[in-house]
Amino acid sequence: MNLKKAALINAAGKYSQVIIQLGVSAILSRILTPDDYGIVAVVTVFSTFFATLSNMGFGTAIIQKKDLTDEDVNNIYSFTVYVSIVLTAMFSVLSFGIAWFYKDSIYIPIMLLLGISLFFNSMNMVPNGILNRDKKFKTIAIRTVAVYAGAAVVAVILALLHFRYYALIIQNILAAFLNFIWNYVSTKPKFRSKVDMASIKKVSNYSGYQFAFNFINYFAGNLDNLLTGKFFGSTDLGYYNKAYTLSLYPVNNLKSVVSPVLHPILSDYQNEKDVLYSKYIKVLKLMLLLGTYAEAVCYIAGGELITIIFGSQWERSIFCFKMLSLCIVFRMMNSSSGAILQSLGNTKLLFINGLVNTCISTAAILTGIFVFGDINHLSLCVAVAYVLHYVSTSLMVISLGFDYTQKRYFMDMYRDYIVLAVTMAAAFLDFFSIENIFVSAVCKGLYITVVFGAVMFVTKEYKIFTMLLPKKKKTA
Repeated sequence: MNLKKAALINAAGKYSQVIIQLGVSAILSRILTPDDYGIVAVVTVFSTFFATLSNMGFGTAIIQKKDLTDEDVNNIYSFTVYVSIVLTAMFSVLSFGIAWFYKDSIYIPIMLLLGISLFFNSMNMVPNGILNRDKKFKTIAIRTVAVYAGAAVVAVILALLHFRYYALIIQNILAAFLNFIWNYVSTKPKFRSKVDMASIKKVSNYSGYQFAFNFINYFAGNLDNLLTGKFFGSTDLGYYNKAYTLSLYPVNNLKSVVSPVLHPILSDYQNEKDVLYSKYIKVLKLMLLLGTYAEAVCYIAGGELITIIFGSQWERSIFCFKMLSLCIVFRMMNSSSGAILQSLGNTKLLFINGLVNTCISTAAILTGIFVFGDINHLSLCVAVAYVLHYVSTSLMVISLGFDYTQKRYFMDMYRDYIVLAVTMAAAFLDFFSIENIFVSAVCKGLYITVVFGAVMFVTKEYKIFTMLLPKKKKTA
């Protein structure tokens, strides 16, 4: 299966989920309060951290290492089961410390429940890696939509029955359980009570740096939630987290068309650096152009989008969302770097890159919280951090990963940067003053579409989208 076909299959599943996700989020945001979302955001930070610990890079190692036998995979799966049990127990005990730190006993029952979600997510790492290794993207797409839809319906019902934040927690538990069952039935890994550690050693060198990257990357992506919840309170965290989550929609739902299938597909070319670079540039161009359009629309119509999707009670999220929108394109471009370094077999460089970016994020978040002291400036600082992430990542991937010059990279990408600069300049020149938010949103969207389309036509960068079109079959 080629990259284009895999991406199209993934897109079908992902965008079906997006439609459901936006609808469910619009409903829940009108039922639940910012405080409810803030409480769940705090707990999710810790569950994500423990899920990172459980992964240990085994999923990507299964994709990359072509010499693993079925018995090796079974041993790795068995090892992750034991790890899942231990981490779930540790997570449950941690609930008492979290309740003390945030001075709220509600975190104890919530974390005990979310431990169930952690357990199934942890055990799902290997089955999910097997599906990606075998390029079962259609199965993954169908599972993604079916599981999310089922869990979302349950969450809405529970929210209407006044379960508050428990509606979101139970949604997470149900999604984790159904994902694991579906993947386990599809892949059927066998549990071994006695693990042969030789199988673990086969992937330890590769997975070790991958795990270290995941570990430090966790702090880069979650320190803002941790500190905001502590120093600003759960309500401010709710507003900030809602803006952050919405800014992730274009990032996750555009990059995830290509990024999840990059490593499984490109790992076949791990010894052909020129081929990898050529495909990487095409992906970067696609991410930059898609990200440019999404970033411009989100910035210029930020107020309308927040109000239409979540309701007027989330007005305090608008400025945060507009600031966080300014880094959408750079986050999308960064999203493919991990898969490229994994395909090159250079997870050590991936770890170093993650370490540098974590330092950048930490400095930015601490500045936003302790120097400026409000969620608006925090959002701006986080946006600046992600722009700097792109600079450091680009330098490392091109110069150290591929051993190519930055001049070569610039010459391959400069037209795309022209599209970004002109389109964002148009977004900053917001001259609209329309009272009806629906009409205003449509007018601003059309304005950006016209500008973006014109610049694409002049620079001829629209041609990159032709690679997504199906090729005509040659007739005999």
